[in-house]
Amino acid sequence: MPTFRYSAFRGDGSAASGSVEADSLQDARQLLKREGLYPKELTEANGSTGGRVGVFRRKRVSLPDLALMTRRLSTLLGSSVPVFEAITTLHQQEAPGELKEILYRVRTRLAEGSNLARALAGEPAVFSESYVSMVAAGEASGALEVILDRLADFLEDQEAVRSRIISSLAYPALMVLVGSGIMLFLLAFVIPKIVVIFEQNKAALPLITVLLIKTSTLLRTGWPVLLAAGAAAVYGYRKLIRRETVRFRRDTWLLRLPLIGPLTSKLVLSRFARILGLLMASGVPVIRALEITGEVVVNRRYRTALAGARLELAEGGSLSSSLRDPELFPPMLVHMVAVGERGGTLEEMLAKAGAAFEKEFVTAVTRFMALLEPMLVLAMGVAVGTVVVAVLLPIFQLNQLVR
Repeated sequence: MPTFRYSAFRGDGSAASGSVEADSLQDARQLLKREGLYPKELTEANGSTGGRVGVFRRKRVSLPDLALMTRRLSTLLGSSVPVFEAITTLHQQEAPGELKEILYRVRTRLAEGSNLARALAGEPAVFSESYVSMVAAGEASGALEVILDRLADFLEDQEAVRSRIISSLAYPALMVLVGSGIMLFLLAFVIPKIVVIFEQNKAALPLITVLLIKTSTLLRTGWPVLLAAGAAAVYGYRKLIRRETVRFRRDTWLLRLPLIGPLTSKLVLSRFARILGLLMASGVPVIRALEITGEVVVNRRYRTALAGARLELAEGGSLSSSLRDPELFPPMLVHMVAVGERGGTLEEMLAKAGAAFEKEFVTAVTRFMALLEPMLVLAMGVAVGTVVVAVLLPIFQLNQLVR
């Protein structure tokens, strides 16, 4: 009988992994389902990946669509509509697409007797562990519509931040694209035609012109080598970045960069405080909430620090004392957490801290982009000016020789 390895979610949103024996892949799925496990990855023990399920087989649902669906579900449940009927209504009104198929599968699981958290846990590519855990806590507390409303607010705030970042990067990215295109056009098509004039003259060329000619020649004749080198670099980076040690070093290095580091830190702290506060306000125990938050935080340096904080909490420590690394957690955050622990308002303090860091991040991005735009204009001017000077200097020398 074949053995299948699995990575799955339990009904409460927690992760599980192991192996199971079954006659086929479908039988393995049914066996896990009867045990209350919903696989996100299921492969044969011999390494076959034909049964893999999850993110890589499905299209992702956009954050605005997920937020809108969550808001609608909260509204329906707040109007005393049963969960199954609410999911059915959302499925019927949803336009054809990935989300409609997901709602159909969720409705099917509900019809088979699953609660909403277990039904959503079967779609890990769309509903994160934090999402499922908050839904499970809402079902247990009887305040599901309130928690879904908070979730919708959080998702909408995250989308607003993402939209601001994209809007801020749009103009600089366009400038870089246009500037690079102009330089490539000059080096690949304009410079070679001018070089013919210089080659007919035996006069010595200025160093800047010689370097420009060599760069143009390299682009025209060596572009296959450059493309191959670029592809090899990308492939090598992707191979290396799969190692956790390499990812940890990369994330640590990013935090130490002059401009990128503070921006990354503010973004990570914003997500950490808001998600942890939201989980705790939804009734998720603090240690479990900290574990989920650590998985949501993408920076490995912060993830390692939060794992240590979770262990310290399990041993009886306080959250404020476990966040004592001043390089990662600013004193303001630690102080607000300590005040919240003493006053019993930790969730509220975390929400305020998350909002404060989010505002600081948006302000810092705005200032950075305001500084970046004139720097890009200056860089483009210097690059084009260098080409112009490299072309005009030999022409001036030719004029002097003619005279």
